[in-house]
Amino acid sequence: MLLLIEGVEEGWAIPLLIAGFVAVWMAYLSIAYAGGDLHQDVLETWTLGRSFDWGSSKHPPLMGWIARLWSSLFPLTNWSFDLLALTNAAIALLIIDLIARQFVRGDKRLIVMLLLMLLPIYQMHAQRFNANAVLLATWPLATFCFLRSFQTRTVGWAAVAGATAALAMLGKYYSIFLIGGFAVAAICHPERRAYFTSRAPWIAAATGLLALAPHIHWLATTGAQPFAYAMEHHSGKALGPAVREAGGFVLAIAGIVAVPGLIWLRMAGRRVLTNFSRDVSAMPSGMKLLSTIGIGTVVLPALTAAVLGTDMPPLWGLQGIFLFVIVIVCGANYPVPRVLTVNLAATVIGIAMLAAGVAAPVHALYRNTHPLSEGRNFYQGAIAELTRRWHALSDTPLPAVGGDEGLAFAAAFYSPDHPVYDPRLLTAHVQPQPDGGRSVQGWTALCYDTDVPCITAMERAVAGEPNVVRSDFVLQSGLLGEPGATQGFIALLVPPQLEQPERPSPSRSIAEEFSAKRRTRPAVN
Repeated sequence: MLLLIEGVEEGWAIPLLIAGFVAVWMAYLSIAYAGGDLHQDVLETWTLGRSFDWGSSKHPPLMGWIARLWSSLFPLTNWSFDLLALTNAAIALLIIDLIARQFVRGDKRLIVMLLLMLLPIYQMHAQRFNANAVLLATWPLATFCFLRSFQTRTVGWAAVAGATAALAMLGKYYSIFLIGGFAVAAICHPERRAYFTSRAPWIAAATGLLALAPHIHWLATTGAQPFAYAMEHHSGKALGPAVREAGGFVLAIAGIVAVPGLIWLRMAGRRVLTNFSRDVSAMPSGMKLLSTIGIGTVVLPALTAAVLGTDMPPLWGLQGIFLFVIVIVCGANYPVPRVLTVNLAATVIGIAMLAAGVAAPVHALYRNTHPLSEGRNFYQGAIAELTRRWHALSDTPLPAVGGDEGLAFAAAFYSPDHPVYDPRLLTAHVQPQPDGGRSVQGWTALCYDTDVPCITAMERAVAGEPNVVRSDFVLQSGLLGEPGATQGFIALLVPPQLEQPERPSPSRSIAEEFSAKRRTRPAVN
């Protein structure tokens, strides 16, 4: 352990620590989710990246671009996307170390890494590679470049700062709060006059807008779909609930920051309190920027939630926790005993090993009989069965899929045909087609047999189709030969028009048949 600490300034210890972090937590994910597939958010990320567009109906494009690039290098498997998630976390930690080394050396750089690794952000939160997780790396990158731009005020760093801020915005529009934090920090800084009278902020702004121009054009020509989605699903709260939402956000972020804060307090002892005012006044210029940025990334979202009545779950703010950890550790002008650093490293490594060696197998065994709520235990089996039944009807690849959104994403990813995920065929959006057919190529829909709204919606979707094949099947999960939970599915298959078999239409509705069936058989676990 002492050798690891000594190697921090030699340049190999931090990368080795992060590589070990990725390896251990990769083992955890592989074992803990041995009986489960990727989360729906990850499947959505890959699906959105299949077409290189400047946005989608819900999100900006960065996460899809990364998933598309990754899948051009690695196979479409669970382990490869787990590796993508942890690679993203590793890049985030490396950039955070770049920021920390602007202020401290040796032990404190390592302490920053260890405190962040102790939080469930860079493994559990990162596991779902989605619009939130992609900010884990883009926020530190944009912060580092803004810090260098403010310090140097050179044209090059200003341009890079603008481009990386735009990159964060292409990850998620929530990044506007980070950019707002940059502006507030620059305005509040003692060197604000020198900064704003230089070319740096204006070059950064121009570069950022130029980088965002294609996306802005896409928004203007497609009806700003992500904003419409956000307003529909995350706004409309009354004043009272909005204020409570804002307060809950602040308290939750404070509670998360308190974990590394209390550990640091334990390590540093009374000096944290006795030297607090002196440490604050002696903060270097860059540290003052980071502290103000951190405060801005908490206060600005809370104010937005309270004033506009929007949702603001603490999950959206996790990528900014590193700002507070750096300030807590690097803002102290005194060393800590090396033995305490050794103890912290042993604790973090020990927790990770216990998670991979003990918690992961227990989780896998438990989830075999108590499946994950998203239905992830059955994704690959259900999609394999759906694909098999499609090819029993048609020699053509499965073209499109709808029904339950998670199952539709799973079909697009896991089926060897990789059908198109069509939002128009999802439960909440389907409408009957008066012309009697949605596509000459055919399509399918898949629902859980307990999901009456999905089944009813799919019945509307197939209204007017000349022939529809209904297929019911039940799957059982298993792990190491041990049988697990069971789940039923209902598939509706609309073969291509030229290949549709002659099958009589059911005499009663699918929803009615489902209800009768449920009355005559025991419930599925």
